[in-house]
Amino acid sequence: MKNLVLAAGLTVLASMAPADETAITYTVDQEYGDVTFGLESAITDRGLIIDAVNHVGEMLERTKEDVGGTKTIFLQAEVYNFCSAKISREVMEAEPMNLQFCPYGIFVMQTPENPDQTTIGYRIMPEGPMKRVQAMLEEIVQEAISE
Repeated sequence: MKNLVLAAGLTVLASMAPADETAITYTVDQEYGDVTFGLESAITDRGLIIDAVNHVGEMLERTKEDVGGTKTIFLQAEVYNFCSAKISREVMEAEPMNLQFCPYGIFVMQTPENPDQTTIGYRIMPEGPMKRVQAMLEEIVQEAISE
């Protein structure tokens, strides 16, 4: 993990996933609600519509005993799904199978082990046209965690 210092003076722990990993994540010393508010604003300020917010943490906690679980995995965890008609058209005109990546998702989580930190991230997209989507996701995440 390496430390990055943003212009606002906020220290962000950023783990840029190695090639064998599947996600890029940023862990910040910000309240969960502040990060999700920033994320919602960063998405909608681009004229994009949030299609769904999947409350994964709540679901896992609610069903924990039903499926034989004993551990609380997340204090809070959600996945925000949205799409960009413009970028989606570009990447799907280049390769129709890029449909499989739509809608795009950004996840936010807080764990019992680190209750004062919030992690936000997204899946690494494959080489080629989908890197355009990854660049958009990176811009949105950076805006969400900037203060």
